[in-house]
Amino acid sequence: MAKKSKEKQKSILKDSSYTFLKNYLNNPSPVGFESSGQKIWLDYIKPYIDSSFVDPYGTAVGIINPDEPFKVVIEAHADEISWFVNYITNDGLIYLKRNGGVDHQIAPAKRVIIHGKKGAVKAVFGWPAIHTRIGGGEKETQPKVENLFLDTGARSKKEVEDLGIHIGAVVTYEEGFDELAYGYYIGRAMDNRIGGFMIAEVARLLKENKKKLPFGLYVVNAVQEEIGLRGAEMIARRIKPDVAIITDVTHDTTTPMINKIIEGDIACGKGPSLAYAPAVHNKLLQVVQDVAAENKIPVQLRTLSRSTGTDTDSFAYANDGCPSVLISIPLRYMHTTVEMLHKNDVENTIKLMYETVLALSPKTKLSYL
Repeated sequence: MAKKSKEKQKSILKDSSYTFLKNYLNNPSPVGFESSGQKIWLDYIKPYIDSSFVDPYGTAVGIINPDEPFKVVIEAHADEISWFVNYITNDGLIYLKRNGGVDHQIAPAKRVIIHGKKGAVKAVFGWPAIHTRIGGGEKETQPKVENLFLDTGARSKKEVEDLGIHIGAVVTYEEGFDELAYGYYIGRAMDNRIGGFMIAEVARLLKENKKKLPFGLYVVNAVQEEIGLRGAEMIARRIKPDVAIITDVTHDTTTPMINKIIEGDIACGKGPSLAYAPAVHNKLLQVVQDVAAENKIPVQLRTLSRSTGTDTDSFAYANDGCPSVLISIPLRYMHTTVEMLHKNDVENTIKLMYETVLALSPKTKLSYL
């Protein structure tokens, strides 16, 4: 019995999995500029798939059984929030525009990378010293997009341009992957690079366990989710799947300043989160819940309103309608540089997607009537 218990606790992830995860998370992959991250992802997944393609805007797709008429998608999004260079002053300071829902309040004193025509340039978000911001009874200045600026060390517009920096150059935060106590991982772009990692691991497990599927499996790493689900919208129309399983992050609601009455009760370390929502297909959701129960995978439930705010919406309403389900992983501090999640949730989300894929077939009854 003791030996059996140990086997159950054995990680499904390999050392090579963790190496891929760290490299993938540390690599910048901002909205509209995802290609370097997509290359890392495709290079990792290619041994586990039969074919692949990349669409015109950079969504990467790995396919198992490409000749099968019935198509199942497992999907995540590849892009991370970032900034655009918008204006360069005569004094060499750089003002920005958002690229996705980047949080301006975390920016002051952060280190960044500007991706210019001559390569990466280091810079910082400058911010006046506290001595100069407080005093005289005036309210302290708060960070806003319009008062945030980057300092590269250049002291003129020409010096900035000599570094290869141009209007439209994209800017990402410097922070990468790290580990905390008790099984927590942190980093920027866990939203949703962790999803791309997890769907790649599903493909690996299928190959290494020699599983044969009665349908075509499309492993989709979509671009441009952060600015309106655009990559998923394009690829859903191209693939025309019969079933879609989407994975993304959701809020851990156990930290201060989050209202559980509004956001529900979701915690890191307690398993993936399944959502009830109009775009989530009830029959498919029940299949996933049954798979979780059968395989003793812990899950948490939440509700969403008019939309899920994830690529689920694009797949569900594409073409003539596609039964879609959302499997989310709990995350703390979303859209910051210290997004935090638990390794047990990573493994359980992979297991749930893997077992759900094995449970599906073209004969799975998903009709409402």
